[in-house]
Amino acid sequence: MDISKFISGNYLSQYQYQSFQPTKINLEWIISQPDINTLLEEANLKIGSLDAFSLIVPDVGTFIKMHMVKEATKSSRIEGTQTQIEDAVLKERDINPEKKDDWQEVQNYIEAMSFAIGKLDELPLSNRLLRQTHETLLKGVRGKHKQPGEFRKSQNWIGGTSLKDAVFIPPVQNEVADLMSDLEKFLNNETINVPHLIRIAIAHYQFETIHPFLDGNGRLGRLLITLYLVKQNILHKPTLYLSDFFEKHKGLYYDNLMLVRKNNDLTQWIKFFLVAVIETAQSGSNTFRDVLSLREDIEGKRIIRLGRKLPLAKELLFYLYKKPVVTALDVEEDLKISKPTANAILKNFQQIGILKEQTGYKRNRIFIFEEYLRLFER
Repeated sequence: MDISKFISGNYLSQYQYQSFQPTKINLEWIISQPDINTLLEEANLKIGSLDAFSLIVPDVGTFIKMHMVKEATKSSRIEGTQTQIEDAVLKERDINPEKKDDWQEVQNYIEAMSFAIGKLDELPLSNRLLRQTHETLLKGVRGKHKQPGEFRKSQNWIGGTSLKDAVFIPPVQNEVADLMSDLEKFLNNETINVPHLIRIAIAHYQFETIHPFLDGNGRLGRLLITLYLVKQNILHKPTLYLSDFFEKHKGLYYDNLMLVRKNNDLTQWIKFFLVAVIETAQSGSNTFRDVLSLREDIEGKRIIRLGRKLPLAKELLFYLYKKPVVTALDVEEDLKISKPTANAILKNFQQIGILKEQTGYKRNRIFIFEEYLRLFER
């Protein structure tokens, strides 16, 4: 199938509305447009550079955790939550009760990502894995009554308040299992020659068009991108997450998906997707480069001023790389030190310019490793 000749599907009449029936995608795709091939080559180079950083950065898992926090925050914000990265790394006891629901959705996303990536060693990238991940995603949050872990058994819609004024109505529920089976086969089909980035671009479009769950489709569909790249060893570590780009260009993200459904314009969607990969991979490489530079400055110059406190200072610094917003109680509990010792080392970190206190309170203070956190907010 030449992507320029793709017919996305057709509308089927249901009771009082029309649902969209997408064309199946488990095909060998041909790319005849030179501009797509150019973008594809650049995207592959950028991913290669990003992946190289993940292999050379010491303690890379610590910094990948922050990439996951960023992804969870940004992907959830696309769906309407208001949690910021600095909120996402706080413990539940430090979250404003009014923000707790949004915070929990982000925590679920982080847990779902960690679960799915861990399961790739023992499971194929399959509908079974997606359903299990979906169950984790919706556990105990606003979508908990919307069949977590199960493909939908009723009609859903995108935009609008009901089927009568919906922007888009996905395929009727009876078609979901067959369409998702076709998608699963496409993701794992080794008999067809389709470049990996083209394959996952098409697969993400198809997943969002099928909208197989009653809730959580956007978040799970975006996570699918990273899962595929890790499973195919395009990434040795889960370092590429596109939600930041999609959130910054949210209108274009939705418009380009709809262009495929309305105008069969798969070419424009793939171009948009490849640009997202290029810019995100470059940004990720820049972040790793800046993290290394900051580590060299802090570990080689600042904390050595603390003399005999250096062992504890190194322990706290490593902790801050994973949790760059902390309270004295966090440090006391997680580093297993006394309250006076925790307060003293936090004061030392303020004095040498690593931490800033952001509440202005004398009690219940919150400290932020700001220059590090900002590297993941750009």
